[in-house]
Amino acid sequence: MLTTIVGLDLCEIECISEITALEMIAETGLDMSKWPSHKHFCAWLNVTPNTKITGGKIISSRMQRKKNQAGLSLRMAASNLTKSKSLMGDQARKMRARLGKKGAVVAGAHLLGRIYYTIIKNQTPYAPEIMEQNQQKWKESRIKYLETQLEKLKDIA
Repeated sequence: MLTTIVGLDLCEIECISEITALEMIAETGLDMSKWPSHKHFCAWLNVTPNTKITGGKIISSRMQRKKNQAGLSLRMAASNLTKSKSLMGDQARKMRARLGKKGAVVAGAHLLGRIYYTIIKNQTPYAPEIMEQNQQKWKESRIKYLETQLEKLKDIA
């Protein structure tokens, strides 16, 4: 049914079920020209941080209180990402270790929102190869960072 409505299978995205996809279509529609970029789309969904900075200091960082059913359904889908054994699950676990549980859910929902926006706007199927490339780049940069840290520790000793 979703492939006849959208032309693509949205359930290929990790943790997006049929119900979540239908809720997203019902709330946002299929015309993504309303939002100039995925950043505007995710801000409308309320899955971006609302960090208030003045004078270089963070005053507050809370989610805005918007009633947005599409954003809520994405956050509910993202809450299950940490249990997934896929690359998106790895990303969610990294975010959970760094940001905590609530921050990881919002970050995961932001990732899902970006993927959803790109798929609908460009009418291209979901490609997990991009996530694999990003994961590989992250591993290489992490190895490089740890090697430089090791060299610094050897120089000290």
